[in-house]
Amino acid sequence: MNIENAVNTVTSVANGVIALGLSLVTVALVVDILFPGTTNIVAGVTGLVEQFTSGGLVGLIALVIFVAIAGRS
Repeated sequence: MNIENAVNTVTSVANGVIALGLSLVTVALVVDILFPGTTNIVAGVTGLVEQFTSGGLVGLIALVIFVAIAGRS
């Protein structure tokens, strides 16, 4: 059962780091909307979406998978 405990610990830590990252991105997005140009996150998110959508159908499917994985928390 040591391996199971180790996997659970790593999964828990990874989920915490991902949740923290998503929270920081959300805060940066709100700050950039309130004070334009401070974090430049809106341009980054726009660029990320454009990269996905420029790939046609494959890019759109990749975007849907990315959003599904990011929304699992």
